[in-house]
Amino acid sequence: MQTLASILCGARRSIVGLATAACCASAAMSVQAHNLWLLPSSTVLSSPQWITVDAAVSNDLFHFNYVPLALDGLVVEAPDGQAASPQNLLRGRLRSVFDLNLDSPGTWRIGVINRGVFASYRLDGERKRWRGSAAELETGIPAAATELVVTESLGRIETFATVGKPSSLQPKGEGLEMLPETHPNDLFAGEPARFRFTVDGEPAAGLQVTVVAGGTRYRDSLGDRSFVTDAQGRVEIGWPAPGLYWIEAIAEDKRTTVPRASGRRLGYVATLEVLPL
Repeated sequence: MQTLASILCGARRSIVGLATAACCASAAMSVQAHNLWLLPSSTVLSSPQWITVDAAVSNDLFHFNYVPLALDGLVVEAPDGQAASPQNLLRGRLRSVFDLNLDSPGTWRIGVINRGVFASYRLDGERKRWRGSAAELETGIPAAATELVVTESLGRIETFATVGKPSSLQPKGEGLEMLPETHPNDLFAGEPARFRFTVDGEPAAGLQVTVVAGGTRYRDSLGDRSFVTDAQGRVEIGWPAPGLYWIEAIAEDKRTTVPRASGRRLGYVATLEVLPL
């Protein structure tokens, strides 16, 4: 995969770095090549049944060829808003996988939430970097460190599956979110969809949203498209063909919850399936 638009590269480094640390501490991730994603075996079902979800960090969208995505922050929400328990969690060399029993009608929200802290500092004349949880920050940074810069990070990776009639999705009010005005399991090629992005429940105006169709392994160019949200955080996205699509948005602000952090980086990723008319 080729590099996404250069405006995303600096922020992507932190979001991708957090996921890599969580899934494989020894792996050095290239910001130019790797994307995070969840991929359900089915997104639209006529009756309650099981699905399997793949989770990976890869060079090519929806083709697992790098490292598994860590499932420490896995959260599954049933249509009634209650937490659901995934089954048969497995982490392999190239992907993670789990099963879900979609035993009630409506829309199921499947996500991995990554929270962490990044820090850079100077020690004995050398520039050092550290990442971990907010609770580990005080003990993770040497007392003799100087020029300390701490950044809080919150990333959300999502996908959706619906049994029968789609149901509404409730906002969480934390971090960067995508709130569908067109239901994410009711997408069709040739029909534009509208989504609203928020940060901590407030409209994310002027946010750049990147959309990439799956199957990047089989084409010469990435084919990414960029959209910008309006004053209400809304964006309209068209689907040129049926298939799987990957959506990403990144934001930065100073609304930190970590006392020593001077800034916050937020990431959102979703996998959506677009059906033929």
